Amino acid sequence: MGGKYRITGNTFPRMRRPRHRRKLVLSAAAAVVALGLAGWGTLQLIDVFTGGDKQASAADRPKACPSPSASTPAKVLPKPAAIKVNIYNATPRSGLAKAAADELKKRGFAIGKVDNAPAAYDKKVPGTGMLLGGPTAMNGSFPVLATQLPGAAQKTDARRTADVDLIIGTKFKAFSTPAAAASALTALTKPAPAPSSC
Repeated sequence: MGGKYRITGNTFPRMRRPRHRRKLVLSAAAAVVALGLAGWGTLQLIDVFTGGDKQASAADRPKACPSPSASTPAKVLPKPAAIKVNIYNATPRSGLAKAAADELKKRGFAIGKVDNAPAAYDKKVPGTGMLLGGPTAMNGSFPVLATQLPGAAQKTDARRTADVDLIIGTKFKAFSTPAAAASALTALTKPAPAPSSC
């Protein structure tokens, strides 16, 4: 090319930056903003239709269940040797109170009086037996003694002593086996699990 457009060795024509590149950058930025707004709007719509407020999301989250260590402490119950048991026979069978006393003595209980039941209970205990003692026995001696004779009725009276009465009822056949009684006693002294809605 000649004339003013002729390229010589030391001068070059000034080249302008193409204008369409600026448009491209603006279009890309606008697209990113539009996509962001669309995504945010979609999340808002999902929250509205699914009830995705904070309470709902908290309800959906799994609740932390308490560990066994957070459960209620174990019951402290008296040892059989600390429980003095008076044994009364309320059945027509003779010698039952003595046999029951011998068996409970083998199992570690302290034995008090052994006799026929007083008139108020003689032949008037229809079940396997009845445990009779002061108010403190309900959460102490009774549960321990009841492991030997499940199903025995429990009743408190006005006595202030720690001894308890075992009145043998007409349906009495035998005490629990030592293994079953020991297992029931272990279950009583285990900590009770805390109530959980997990």
